[in-house]
Amino acid sequence: MSSVRTASARYEGLGKEGRGSISTESRALTDQFYGFATRFENARGTNPEELIAAAHASCFTMALSFALNRAGFSEGTLETKAAVTLDKDDSGFVITRSDLTLEANVPGITPDQFAELAAGAKANCPVSKLLNAEVSLTHHLA
Repeated sequence: MSSVRTASARYEGLGKEGRGSISTESRALTDQFYGFATRFENARGTNPEELIAAAHASCFTMALSFALNRAGFSEGTLETKAAVTLDKDDSGFVITRSDLTLEANVPGITPDQFAELAAGAKANCPVSKLLNAEVSLTHHLA
């Protein structure tokens, strides 16, 4: 089974003075503003790191939910925060880490069993794998 989801970004003007917008296929985001100020100055709008953090937190939490269910648990609450770090290095900017913080309540599970299932979900959620994935690019210049 294969699933493809899409999003698009548009940037008008270049560099710090440019203004961007992001839209998703599902319309959860429609022309959501982003730009230099939302990425580096905490202005209102979104930024790539925030979107990656949302994707990682939601993917990991869903993966853990399914792992817990496969292990025989049917009740519980999982709440995950992802903190994605953007650092500057000699070649420019690089995303250096995504730190997941999980608060959970799963009745009847042992701490060791929970730790094992959580570690498996962290290692195997598709977004965790993506953060170390091959990236391809096809382009057309008009």
